Amino acid sequence: MTTSGKRDFGEFSAKLEKHLQRLPDYAQRAQEKLQKYVPPPGQQQAGRPDATGEQRQAGRPDGNGDGGQRPRQFRPPVPVDLSVVSDVRDKLARWNEPAARLERRKRRASRFVTLLVILTLLSGLWALGGYFGVTSAQEGFEGAFGGLVAVVVFGVLGTRTMLHLRRLNRTEVPKAAAAPPKLPPKGSAAREPMERLAEGEASLRELLTQLSTPSPGAPASVPEMSVADARATATEAADALRALAARVQSIERARASAPEAERPALDSAIRTLRTQLDDGLDGYGALVAAAGRAVAASSGGVQPAKEALTDATDRLAGLALALRELS
Repeated sequence: MTTSGKRDFGEFSAKLEKHLQRLPDYAQRAQEKLQKYVPPPGQQQAGRPDATGEQRQAGRPDGNGDGGQRPRQFRPPVPVDLSVVSDVRDKLARWNEPAARLERRKRRASRFVTLLVILTLLSGLWALGGYFGVTSAQEGFEGAFGGLVAVVVFGVLGTRTMLHLRRLNRTEVPKAAAAPPKLPPKGSAAREPMERLAEGEASLRELLTQLSTPSPGAPASVPEMSVADARATATEAADALRALAARVQSIERARASAPEAERPALDSAIRTLRTQLDDGLDGYGALVAAAGRAVAASSGGVQPAKEALTDATDRLAGLALALRELS
């Protein structure tokens, strides 16, 4: 029953974390739907009567036969605080970290050891009092028998718990898997490029792993130094692309609060940065394609695969340098 309960709780925690990650998208879609029913501020002011007009309309029916009903007033959309959702998701992720779970187990074991030590000491006092007839009607070992049994029971439990706590203290903290970088919100110009980048990173990681671990008995199709160089260059280019995407999001936030006269210039800047993002992703994709060709040509010889991967790595390195200067 315990194993089943842990499995059920793990599945529930995974589902809850999945829905928490999608809450910002839910909130954004709900706000977009709500804004469809809210007119612009100018129309709201034009269509909202003053207090005197409302009182007059409430006192007599109009010509359309509405009775004394007041006109419907539109309310502005309630802003959605997505930071609360992000905080809940981060707290849940920290709670489920292996290091945090290990620390909780250590605290529980330490508290239980303290409780058992106190109970063992109290049992010893009880046995001593029973031996001298203070806590029992009988004296000697007959009076101390109950306390001695409690000392043995609590002492054994305390010893086992201390050994368990010792094993926990010697346990190395498992390394938590690196969480994938957060994607820009839907509707952002950087969302689609960052989705392509995440897919390209996963493909390149798998291809480089195959290149660095050839099949037993077969020679390596690409030298380990070239694979390491490609991996480092890909990481550097991905960081530069994410920095550029962060700039796009910053300009988009500035555009949302900027006056109408300033928005065309910001739109132009966003389009320029989006073009640079697309160029960088094309270079990243060329490295992924070169790694794929190297894996496919692993049985045909070392030189063609090495040259293709080296050329793509050099081109991406130059592109990453340009992106870093832009960001």
